[in-house]
Amino acid sequence: MAPSSSLLRMIQIVAFALFMLFCGATAAVPLGSQAVLVVDNRTGKVLLEKNAGLVVPIASLTKLMTAMVVLDARLDMAERITIDRQDVDTLKHSRSRVPVGARLSRADTLHLALMSSDNRAAAALARTYPGGRAAFQAAIDAKLRALGMRHTRLHEPTGLSPANTSTARDLARMAAAAARYPAIARLTTDRRDVIRVNGRQVEYHNTNRLVGARGWNVRLSKTGYTNEAGRCLIMRIRAAGKGATMILLNAGSSAARIADALHIRRLVAGRDSTKAGTAVARVAKRIKRTNRSKAVTARKRRHR
Repeated sequence: MAPSSSLLRMIQIVAFALFMLFCGATAAVPLGSQAVLVVDNRTGKVLLEKNAGLVVPIASLTKLMTAMVVLDARLDMAERITIDRQDVDTLKHSRSRVPVGARLSRADTLHLALMSSDNRAAAALARTYPGGRAAFQAAIDAKLRALGMRHTRLHEPTGLSPANTSTARDLARMAAAAARYPAIARLTTDRRDVIRVNGRQVEYHNTNRLVGARGWNVRLSKTGYTNEAGRCLIMRIRAAGKGATMILLNAGSSAARIADALHIRRLVAGRDSTKAGTAVARVAKRIKRTNRSKAVTARKRRHR
């Protein structure tokens, strides 16, 4: 069977990233993401930027703000929250592994919203906020003002709406603020966790494949994806003793987003291009295996 166009595109992107990494052309490499900002965490110096002031949809990067507002309210994290039909996505009809009727602690609900980017979990956190969704929205707006995020508009807690928009510059402010919450730093950098749902132990995974990957020291992470926003990423890393925050918005594919992240880590750390190239190849193989598995599953469903 001939490879799919999306798989061919992914292979081309990774091959191009490998070529440029081996050439050592750090400054000349065109990044695949539409908007990019890289900031030194210690000095605040901008290391790299591309369309950093462009206002674009941000998808599930929104959930970092949702988490901050929930934690600011100092709610009982042990309180049980029931996932309601109101929490189901009727805009994009996205899937969730958290069934309606499931009862979770607020802590576990927050964990799922951040690590696995679960939309029902994020919606439930907003719905159960004291005063309901109206009070939650008022808290979001106040937080945006407090952080000086003047070019950001967030209308709901999940990021499913394309009306949730921001700039890379504003998101760097949000990332710096989120990093000051130990719970957010911890939950977004968990590679996996097993959570009890309706009496069953269910394993959930981080949506960022780089979390826990060899050679990566990730201190904060959040991915995002919708058709309108493309592939997005906020990540704070340590590399060669240096700390940096990267904002990547509207990459065309997961492979392009990962290639950009690897290139930026090399820029921050000045590491040998061979090591970075090997990492790109390793991640590309993992994506290829995942795509092949999905294709097999889809074929089986069609023949049922």
